[in-house]
Amino acid sequence: MSFDVAIVGAGAAGLATAIFTRRAGRSTAVALLDGAARPGAKILVSGGSRCNVTNVAVTDRDFCGGRRSIIRRVLRGFPVADTVAFFHAIGVDLHEEANGKLFANRARDVLEHLLGEAAAVGATLLPGRRVLDVRRADEGFRIVTAQGDVHARAVVLATGGRALPKSGSDGAGLAIAERLGHTIVPTTPALAPLLLADDDPVHRELSGVSQDVELALWVDGAVGVRVTGALLWTHFGVSGPAALDISRHWLRAQLNGRAVAMTASFCPGRRFEQIDAEWIARAAARPTSTALSALGTLVPAAVAGALMRRLTIHESLTLAHLSKEHRHVLTHALVEWPLPVIGSRGYTHAEATAGGIALTEIDPATMESRVCPGLYLVGEMLDVDGRLGGFNFQWAWSSGFVAGRGLGRPG
Repeated sequence: MSFDVAIVGAGAAGLATAIFTRRAGRSTAVALLDGAARPGAKILVSGGSRCNVTNVAVTDRDFCGGRRSIIRRVLRGFPVADTVAFFHAIGVDLHEEANGKLFANRARDVLEHLLGEAAAVGATLLPGRRVLDVRRADEGFRIVTAQGDVHARAVVLATGGRALPKSGSDGAGLAIAERLGHTIVPTTPALAPLLLADDDPVHRELSGVSQDVELALWVDGAVGVRVTGALLWTHFGVSGPAALDISRHWLRAQLNGRAVAMTASFCPGRRFEQIDAEWIARAAARPTSTALSALGTLVPAAVAGALMRRLTIHESLTLAHLSKEHRHVLTHALVEWPLPVIGSRGYTHAEATAGGIALTEIDPATMESRVCPGLYLVGEMLDVDGRLGGFNFQWAWSSGFVAGRGLGRPG
């Protein structure tokens, strides 16, 4: 079985590459090989089964990983406006929600229309064919599968990173790329819930409570990253957008052997002095109010009670009797509450992978390998990971388009 182009992985980036390759070159024979009998599992579970397809504003600053100039160039090849137009053309309209997220009504619609468009443009889908290896051959590549070899002039690796391994992103594609000569930047989970120590399990007491916070990541004693957003307390630690976004930074710092700690401000954007002054003003205006009730105007009631108990401040204490020491203790707790992070829930629960194939080893004009001509690399398996909000999907569409444009050109 021979094709001009064999794409390994029929997820978001693989499907995009197949569609755009065929659109750019109608005479290019394209095959999509996927280990799953029904490809696209990762699309189906994304965005609460609604699929956060992209974001209204996407720039290279929304991503971490390899060289930013390379990320910028790929994103410019297929920007958000082109993504919205593409999905509208294949029958999927997007609507905007909080923080610029662009959603489809159903993730299943996204997958079905992508598969439908791949078939409509003439790409051949070969499901249930797990690729065991890709090897150089005299005229291109030999793709080894349990059902027999497939030959192709060019190969696209679109197998994802290591996140959600049940979906097929188990790192096998990274191993293939490494055997073909590529450098793999060490990987860690990204967009993963965080585990907290059980020494003083505030998180268990507050499980299910959500609140707005500003998380600060301390690296070698100084704040390296700040992230603002919703935090969800859970039985194992913390989740929610803020925790997911900062997780890759904590894990990368730990991977690099840095001294790392995390704190939460329950009053985002406000300094110690501002909140301390508010306590004084509240005490003057309503001296008989309890410190607990005043605290409950700043954080959810359950959080207020938990903080008071942990700080051993009696809940019936009135503001008139709140000492300067107690006031400072409360204020410090509000702006810099320690979160004893001990790890993450791992790749099984992560939405993305940090690390992967070094970006300097691909040509950003075509996504072709600089170390293995004829090999193309797209999507999450590259050393690029976006923050929460549709950015990783946009990287899949953009890198797939750039690769498809390069592969579909004559010659």
